[in-house]
Amino acid sequence: MKINQFKYQKEKAQNPYIGFTSFQHFRNDELYSDLIVKPENNMTETEHVECYPVPDYVEEKGREQGYYPDSSVVYIRILWKEIEPKKGEYNYALIEDVLKKAKENGQTLMFRLLPHSTRESDDVPDWLKEEIECPARPEGMRVKTSPSDPKFLEIFGNTIEKLAERFDNDPTFGFLDISLPGSWGEGSSLDLFSEENIKKYIDIYTRAFKNTLLIGQSGSPWIVHYAGETVPVGWRADGVGSPNHMKNIYPPRIPPLEGVWKKGHISFESYWWLGEWQRKGWDLDMIIETLLSWHVSTFNAKSLPIPWEWKDKIDEWVAKMGYHFQIASFAYPETAKAGEEIKTTLTVENVGVAPIYHKLPLKIRFVGAQTFEKKTEIDVREWLPGVWKNEICVTIPEAMEKGKYKIQIALGGGKYPIVYFATDAKEENGWYEVGETQLK
Repeated sequence: MKINQFKYQKEKAQNPYIGFTSFQHFRNDELYSDLIVKPENNMTETEHVECYPVPDYVEEKGREQGYYPDSSVVYIRILWKEIEPKKGEYNYALIEDVLKKAKENGQTLMFRLLPHSTRESDDVPDWLKEEIECPARPEGMRVKTSPSDPKFLEIFGNTIEKLAERFDNDPTFGFLDISLPGSWGEGSSLDLFSEENIKKYIDIYTRAFKNTLLIGQSGSPWIVHYAGETVPVGWRADGVGSPNHMKNIYPPRIPPLEGVWKKGHISFESYWWLGEWQRKGWDLDMIIETLLSWHVSTFNAKSLPIPWEWKDKIDEWVAKMGYHFQIASFAYPETAKAGEEIKTTLTVENVGVAPIYHKLPLKIRFVGAQTFEKKTEIDVREWLPGVWKNEICVTIPEAMEKGKYKIQIALGGGKYPIVYFATDAKEENGWYEVGETQLK
């Protein structure tokens, strides 16, 4: 057996399912212009930039003001009233257009259907108000509650089921937030409902979505665990960066969610945006280190410009976020015979902080006078951070011509997105040359 050793080298491009997400924008779209927190109330209203599609009046000059890393995931939030303007009539075309644009840009969609937002104009559908009591936004308040009638969960759940029927089999529809009652679907009024009714509602998600990865809210760990009894479920958290969130709010939430990252995708969203982090003097190094320790795979910086001075640190962060597979070595026989089985060993080190959560095919092929390709049985979702040795047995077809054959490895490709390895092995179109054998 010959063993070829390889060294770490940063991937040639942004890999799928991980890294910074574009928000209500697609890859290489314009960025929102930088926003400055209003000094008179220590905050700013940004709801007009947080629902899709982006209104025409919103200024987008962010690429002149800062930096944003490449994004293989697009995060889109759409209001319920936009998807179901009349009861039982669904505006699938809006989501289909989003999926079309995501595919054209080589992105996977992370999606949330919002029951309502915080603005009065972004309320529940008008037809729902004719069926159950729906509270208005209190005067001068930024947050409004969802209807407390248990029928609210049932009716909203029906729409969730329709989304599953239409989109669960589309591989571009990659992630779905479990939308809870409350503004933005984040669970602020969860206590208005019984545990039994909430479980029935969660069952809709886990029953209807078998291919799309589900992501729960960190503020409701019991829901994450309940849903996770049926399908793998990750969790997400908003407000990241704020000293209060980082020191007081999130640390108590993490222990109940310990271990979820091994099967479920972990996603975070910034408090305000990174330009404001810099102005506030927040500790970027601490924030990055903490989120990596919490096994972050995706981060939503809201498509707002990041200070140019932070580019290197952000790029280093992205290079550790989620999965990063380094081909460490490949062992193989230097000679083989047509018709016989050969054994090879691929050693991969995941130098990231999380596994990959989508099942993609790991393939091996022999390229010479002819080409022979085989999909292996290896489940790459099992590659947690650390070193993994994978035995790959291949029976060479009897009809293969003799001669020299390059041995190549690929992850994904075809109808799946390509995953690039963090290795110095020679690569072409996602195939990595790991050895060469003489077929006799």
